[in-house]
Amino acid sequence: MGFNKYVNLLKRELTPALGCTEPIAVAYASAKAREILGSIPERVEVLVSGNILKNGMGVGIPKTKMTGLDIAAALGLIGGNAEAKLEVLKDIEDKHIEEAVNYLKENRLKVKLKDVKNKLYIEIVCFDGQNESKVIIKDKHTNIVHISLNEDLIYEKKDDEVKECNNCNEQEEKKEEVSLTIDCIYDFSQKVKFEDIKFLLEGAKMNRRVAQEGIEKDYGLRVGKVFYESIGKGIFADSIESYAIAITSAAVDARMDGCIFPVMTTAGSGNQGLTCTLPVVAVAEKLESSEENFARALAISNLITIHIKSYLGRLSALCGCGVAAAIGSSCAITYLLGGDKKAINHSVKNMIAGLSGMICDGAKQGCALKISTSVSSAIQSAVLAINDIEVSCKDGIIHDCVEQTIKNLGNLGIEGMVDTDRVILNMMVCK
Repeated sequence: MGFNKYVNLLKRELTPALGCTEPIAVAYASAKAREILGSIPERVEVLVSGNILKNGMGVGIPKTKMTGLDIAAALGLIGGNAEAKLEVLKDIEDKHIEEAVNYLKENRLKVKLKDVKNKLYIEIVCFDGQNESKVIIKDKHTNIVHISLNEDLIYEKKDDEVKECNNCNEQEEKKEEVSLTIDCIYDFSQKVKFEDIKFLLEGAKMNRRVAQEGIEKDYGLRVGKVFYESIGKGIFADSIESYAIAITSAAVDARMDGCIFPVMTTAGSGNQGLTCTLPVVAVAEKLESSEENFARALAISNLITIHIKSYLGRLSALCGCGVAAAIGSSCAITYLLGGDKKAINHSVKNMIAGLSGMICDGAKQGCALKISTSVSSAIQSAVLAINDIEVSCKDGIIHDCVEQTIKNLGNLGIEGMVDTDRVILNMMVCK
């Protein structure tokens, strides 16, 4: 396989987003539906899957100090920029927020749960007089599969097929299939030209900025800020681990509370982007790693996160940030600490043995606590790995083969926790 496929995969799966990707995807869909309608609709129906509802209930919407899919959808309608995709709310001003709040007060927008098999599903239907526009997103946060106006089908996508209607200029590039394994990811990270992956440093810089915002200001539960201020006070040691926990959780604090700065996402999630990037940033800073080694470590972290998420899916009952992204960062940290391919395999197994049961109960302020736990485990697993320690195949879901171990994790998340996901959603809705 040529290295270009890996580079292109990284460029596709790492994208900037302003706000939590589930409500922002709803805002993107509503902005697109309004664009197709050509006016602010008289009323709107927002139909979403359970996992979208779960991840949109408790997370802050940028610039608003508000939470929920309803305000996200209303802002998309009133002032969203559909061309900006996951940065759809970047141009939102106070006047748009006021109009969106009034729109909701007038009871013109309804959010409803739709019984669909897709974990990621968003359907926006806008009504204005005799006109009706519809936009549907499935499986990925910007993957529009249907656009229609009244009886006219403008765009439709089924699986890998793209159908164009009525001179629609929507185009979908055919994606290269990329088969990943831990070993081939490591080989790529060591052999690829530094210049080809140097762009990863910009994403790390973007995410580090959000971490600094979380340290300097009071966001959410202030997990990262409090941890950071506790370093060296006899509570937390002035160590790589403490520093990594502090800056990563500070960034999550800020993002979950509606920070106005964008983050670089990985595999459809901003928290995944933060978790597979910032612990690596912390270790690279403390070790004074070269830019090249840092970029190679980021390639490992991001690609392994993408690899694991390909088994877990975009949304799941398992915490993608705390599990998949933390495994990626642990492998990158193993590399920065001098570990080789064998050690990275050890790190994957150690992380899955320790964190495989961490559930996802929605995007919210408490995510900073889960991620602080995951970052700690990431560093511990890396330290064990470079000392040639790995969890035995006699333990639980761990297999001799690291790839089968990852598949086992995926089966646990997709098949084994179907009822768990349903029970979690019921608990959240009943509150």
